[in-house]
Amino acid sequence: MPTPLASYWRQYAARATAGGQQVENRLRHKIRSTTMLFSVAGQSLDSLDLKVLLVTKGLKVSLDVYDQFGLTGRIHPDPRACNCVILPDGTIVHVTDVALHMRYLKGAVLLESLRNVRHALGMRTPFRLVVSARGTPVILYENEEVTEVGLPPASRFYEQRTSSGLPYLGNAVLQGVDFLSFQCLWPCDYAKAGYSCQFCYSGGVFERLARRGKPAPVIPTHRDIAEIVDYAVNREAAAGHLQLTGGSTLNPQAECHLIGAILGEIDHVVGLESIPGEVLVYTTPPADPRAIDQVFDAGADRVACSLEVWDEALAEITTPGKWKFAGRRRYLECLEYVAGKYGPNRACSSFVVGLEPAESFLEGAEYLAARGIVPIASIWIPFGKPVMGNMKPPGLDFYRQIKQGLARIYVKYGIEPPGSAGLNVCACRDIWNHRTEIIEGAERPCFAGQ
Repeated sequence: MPTPLASYWRQYAARATAGGQQVENRLRHKIRSTTMLFSVAGQSLDSLDLKVLLVTKGLKVSLDVYDQFGLTGRIHPDPRACNCVILPDGTIVHVTDVALHMRYLKGAVLLESLRNVRHALGMRTPFRLVVSARGTPVILYENEEVTEVGLPPASRFYEQRTSSGLPYLGNAVLQGVDFLSFQCLWPCDYAKAGYSCQFCYSGGVFERLARRGKPAPVIPTHRDIAEIVDYAVNREAAAGHLQLTGGSTLNPQAECHLIGAILGEIDHVVGLESIPGEVLVYTTPPADPRAIDQVFDAGADRVACSLEVWDEALAEITTPGKWKFAGRRRYLECLEYVAGKYGPNRACSSFVVGLEPAESFLEGAEYLAARGIVPIASIWIPFGKPVMGNMKPPGLDFYRQIKQGLARIYVKYGIEPPGSAGLNVCACRDIWNHRTEIIEGAERPCFAGQ
């Protein structure tokens, strides 16, 4: 009898030989209209519940998984590769291999941040990713099978270097089945000034290096970025959506001119029309919101200015640079300007879900959605830096409240988050894909082994 993922394996095999149709197929990545149910420690969990647990607790990945599937699926023994698995209903789930992550932290950490390792040493996970007796990747909870999972198609993306010699690994990531993301295309001035966001690993690196008088990490040139996009979109057809992100700058015009130049180089080398999905750009809000027009003029489909935390007291603590150098009002003015000029669903704001009470986040999400602004819910991964001295995420009931509330908000205000299949850590697209059944409470049972 076929396993629940049999159809997915067939789809992946077809993609591997489909040439120019690969990106189109990925953008049509099948999401079942109902989430599935899984049995974990006697509890019945839907796919979003399971995603939350896997993202916040991590997994221990068997070396056999890397050995057996490294050539046929996209799974790489380096935490910078942004690994993921695919649940049977199509939900994308980030994989933090706790053992590898700990070794990476110990190798990269500086002396003054040893306390982060002390926090991280307390990390334990009951979840494992192993090869089953059937020869398929499966997730276990305390040695009990939870479900088979899929992997994105194999890729040679992380083996590549640009013509200048810049490695792709560490500078860009493939997320899920259809996203290419650049996580740090310009340094964070807030962090260099000593005001990094508490939850941001990259910001912590910039802050520590600046304090020690050390040079910042090498930043990709415009040409580097364009070559990476060309490889992912045109040569390997591994991505259909593009996400550009960087640090926060002290320039009152923010990064608008820089982003325009980057998109111009991408258009020159790749052709923006070759990108079948969306171009999502994250930027610091400029002092004059009209400066954001040049980002849209350059080809962006959506622009995000991320508040991260809605509760003002917690925002001042966890995002000190944003609070000190820009302020809440500037973020809201820019987001509302974009929504007013370009229409609903063109302005976005990410939130790190898990740092503030659910009621506070949902209040902020509704405030933005009522103005046509997309609230993006990114699940806090407690494996980088402690936030307010804590690395313990909220319980599952918290995330269920977020899931129900955000589904209602998306439907009420006609809000659609970016992407199609979903992203590794963000829950917003997963919630949107299942919004109707979440609201109605309709779930179709399907347990491991069925």
